[in-house]
Amino acid sequence: GPISDTVAHNMARNGLLQAARCNADLRLQVQSAILTVGAYLVVRQEATAGVMIVSSIMMGRALAPVDLAISSWKPFLIARQSWARLEDLLEKVPETAPVVPMPAPERELRLESVTIVPPGESKLTVTGLAFAIQAGSALGVIGASGSGKSTLSRAIVGAWTPVAGKVRIDSASLDQWDREALGRHIGYLPQGVELFDGTIAENIARFEDDPDPEAIVAAAKAAGTHELILRFEHGYETPIGEAGSALSAGQRQLIGLARALYRDPFLVVLDEPNAHLDAEGEAAVVNAIASVRERKGIAVVVAHRPSAIRAVDLVLVMEGGRQRSFGARSKVLKAIQSTQDHVAERADMEDPGVRHSSEQ
Repeated sequence: GPISDTVAHNMARNGLLQAARCNADLRLQVQSAILTVGAYLVVRQEATAGVMIVSSIMMGRALAPVDLAISSWKPFLIARQSWARLEDLLEKVPETAPVVPMPAPERELRLESVTIVPPGESKLTVTGLAFAIQAGSALGVIGASGSGKSTLSRAIVGAWTPVAGKVRIDSASLDQWDREALGRHIGYLPQGVELFDGTIAENIARFEDDPDPEAIVAAAKAAGTHELILRFEHGYETPIGEAGSALSAGQRQLIGLARALYRDPFLVVLDEPNAHLDAEGEAAVVNAIASVRERKGIAVVVAHRPSAIRAVDLVLVMEGGRQRSFGARSKVLKAIQSTQDHVAERADMEDPGVRHSSEQ
């Protein structure tokens, strides 16, 4: 426990201090002995002063490994204690029970009264979401900042587990899927794109052991980034550095989009896919969403910009972590516009001078 760890750490620290003091005393005694013997030999003219000095230097070199060992012992003890704590923690993690392999999804994504609490927190951020999306459809999730859109996207891909309710793909909840098998059927572009130290091809292929070159190129073309990649000197084999440091924000986002589309996953979730893109990049995102629909997949797009939901047929409006409305895009957007017009009319009736002065 924490108390025993603290006691062990203090004992190790005290031992190291005592060893360091003993080593310093030993060094001083040995050096004094060598100098004494050297002086004696010099007086008797059996050695020169240079020999005495060289002997003292050699003694210091001979004891240097002892000093190094003592100075390196503390990090070693800390590492050993950390490893022991990590082993204790891993022993407490329950083993994943084997699950029956599921067939490739092909029908729908369904949320059943989903409630989400972010890991490490106690406050509900999303409550009671319930809707279904059929294959060949795309859902645009809109709402104000902090309304729970990104939280929803993490729950849909299985990164966060709902505290209540179920996320289902073809009637099977996410916990009924083998995690590795499920990952092949999901493509995810998070709001903060995370790339890894490697080549462009390796990142698109999710660092598979045996990637498919044709699938890599197909994903890049679907994301509208094939021509961009070819402009690099080494093309798909271009190293991108840690976290994609060799790329711009827009380039990282397009590579992340290609990774999400690799091997045509059934479910593609895009969180703010056009946040760092120009008009050409936004068009690529719209085309990618359309391509997912054409091959009878499902796309979920979290968006602030209206351009990102041009290719969707369904819209979910979130407000304060709750589902305000869900339905066909034209119907939902029309209802939003009608509400905004109604609010504007009421404001004009209450204080007509405000609106007229702003129009002038």
